[in-house]
Amino acid sequence: MIDACAERRLLRKIDLHVFPILFIIYVMSFLDRINISNARIQGMTEDLDLHGDRFNIALFVYFVPYILLEVPSNMVFKKFKPAYYLSFLMLSWAIVNMCMGFVTTYEGLVALRFFLGTFEAGVMPAVVYLTSMYYKRHEFQTRISFFFCSTVIGGAFGGLLAYAIANLDGRRGLAGWRWIFIIEGTITAVVALASAFLIVDWPEQCTFLTPAEKRQLELRLADDGAGSLARMDKLNRYAYKRILSDWKIWLGGLTYMGIGITGYATTFFMPTILVEFGWTARSAQVHTIPVYVVSAVGMVSVAYLSDRFKHRYGFIILSCLISTVGYGMLLCQTNLSSDAKYAAVFLVSLGGFIGTPIALAWLANNVAGHWKRSFSSGIQVALGNVTGIFAALIFRSGEAPRYPTGYGASIALTWTGAIAASLLFAGMLIENRMRDAGKRDSRLSRPKEEVDNMGDYHPSFRFTL
Repeated sequence: MIDACAERRLLRKIDLHVFPILFIIYVMSFLDRINISNARIQGMTEDLDLHGDRFNIALFVYFVPYILLEVPSNMVFKKFKPAYYLSFLMLSWAIVNMCMGFVTTYEGLVALRFFLGTFEAGVMPAVVYLTSMYYKRHEFQTRISFFFCSTVIGGAFGGLLAYAIANLDGRRGLAGWRWIFIIEGTITAVVALASAFLIVDWPEQCTFLTPAEKRQLELRLADDGAGSLARMDKLNRYAYKRILSDWKIWLGGLTYMGIGITGYATTFFMPTILVEFGWTARSAQVHTIPVYVVSAVGMVSVAYLSDRFKHRYGFIILSCLISTVGYGMLLCQTNLSSDAKYAAVFLVSLGGFIGTPIALAWLANNVAGHWKRSFSSGIQVALGNVTGIFAALIFRSGEAPRYPTGYGASIALTWTGAIAASLLFAGMLIENRMRDAGKRDSRLSRPKEEVDNMGDYHPSFRFTL
């Protein structure tokens, strides 16, 4: 048995060392990804001739390498010291972001967006993978939602920073939107250099825990979901078969893809949508901030309840219902006041941001073994970010201010994610009952090298619903 007081001390120590720097890294990652939406309403559209679908294409091209490189990135990440790998990625995208402040052509902007996606691709799957190795399954949701607050803080800070940077318009002969990229890229570069000394290593090699604390961590994780038996430490032909044939990974990715549409739609197009409500560009930047603050509070509150009740599925459906109400109001906005439409934006954002981290943590809870987690987080985030392509293309400038295609497609994708979550819930519920009844014990008769490398396919593992 592990002493409860010692366990709490260990958990606090892990929290203080693991998450703070990763939180800041993802704030900057998200900020550097979406600052193009703030720059758009500060004059970039006119300077780079982003009329028609050109802005949408600039958004779209980011996701091509972002999606394709997430799984390969996690395979490489497993073999490197996390601090060096993540800080390298961060410094690289910081340089790209600063270069966007000096771009003079549309083609140059598209090329830089491609490289931005290349270097940011590995961040989210790496963070989910690394952090999931330190926590029990029903401790992880609150923490990953706290981490995911970095996205809403990045969005809010982006609006506030863009508002302040607007005062630099014309300074040193540069337009205000250029300063957004230059200043934010410089901040990211500074954080990248510091992060090389602050990001933790894998639990087995970390230096912030004593040998006794490492043993304590190993024992408490082994006590969670048959962790000592459900292992996958070798990447061989059998491991590939177990990974690629696991329906949970594909349904988890589809869930994340469906409900993730709202996060991208909100961050890419909210400043533009608010301008169309009648506010000036600077006022619209400021009005994005309360939306993100409410979303952050809701995200952490629901995550706490999800961990407390050890349940995920019901909260995902709740998030879909909330965002659907908001989308419905925006689709029928003809007779609504600006205040009512602004309230609808709150609902859309709240629903979308509540569900996204739950989807990530839910799959991480239900896969076991080093390699299984490496691949599953990469595949899920890659599939999920396909929705970024949809978000980049469905909000067409010619349909402003009602955006029927954008809002309608967002509802459809949201409920595609809800259906996938329902199938995932039903499948794991049935599987748990079959394992409880001993109907999967025949797997233990397979060769020992397979039994020792089954991951969550091992009959002793139980799934979180």
